[in-house]
Amino acid sequence: MDLFSQIGYLLSNYGDFFLKGLATTVILALVGTGVGLFLGTFLAFGERIKIKNDAKGLDKAWRYLVKGLCHAYSIIIRGTPMMVQAMIFKYGFQAMGVNWNLILPGVDVFDGWTIAGLIVISLNTTAYMCEDVNSGLNGIDKGQIEGARSLGMSRFQTNMFIALPQALRNSLPTIGNELIINIKDSSVLNVIGVSELYFMSSAAANKGYMTIASYIIVAIIYLLLTLLSTGALKLIERKFDGKEFHFSYFRNRQKGVNA
Repeated sequence: MDLFSQIGYLLSNYGDFFLKGLATTVILALVGTGVGLFLGTFLAFGERIKIKNDAKGLDKAWRYLVKGLCHAYSIIIRGTPMMVQAMIFKYGFQAMGVNWNLILPGVDVFDGWTIAGLIVISLNTTAYMCEDVNSGLNGIDKGQIEGARSLGMSRFQTNMFIALPQALRNSLPTIGNELIINIKDSSVLNVIGVSELYFMSSAAANKGYMTIASYIIVAIIYLLLTLLSTGALKLIERKFDGKEFHFSYFRNRQKGVNA
């Protein structure tokens, strides 16, 4: 069979393999990015804890401890590959007697290894989101923070209602980039048995003995996922900017360039 015939054969006979892998990959990317953003926000504020000059005793000690732990976590996680983290996670929990195969047995997509993969990708993304949120916070005018405090807002209220929304908007492009990275990098979780897209495409390739065709299919799926995510993020950015999206936007933009 030629290449196109092989692709058609794989899709017709092993299409469920690719669909299951696609579903798992989307779950890993979305949940991992969402949880990573949530935890990374706390980590970012932990790194920015103020250590007062007049602080003494336990107050000063816990501030140094929290600041140091948050900073160390960010450095260690960003400095090691997610594949290595996944292997440490897998064998570390196995040494403690945790068998991921026994968690949610028999469930088609959301099995025990998927849960393990979600934990790994979320913890990995947390470190990167911490830096993204930190960058967004650095871009906020200090006058706004001082103005909020002068109006009687507490530090917590200032951070939650003034600083954080602006930081997330400033960081939106990099947050979106993390989502796209997670879509592709989730493929490394196949080393711990997560049935994501790459894992299932390999299974289809082994069963059908059509390796090149199988990986062409999975490459196209990854490309489509990336393009859809990029388009969705553009829409979100325009919404945050208070702009309405319509198809004439591209035509008007082109006219402006030609002019």
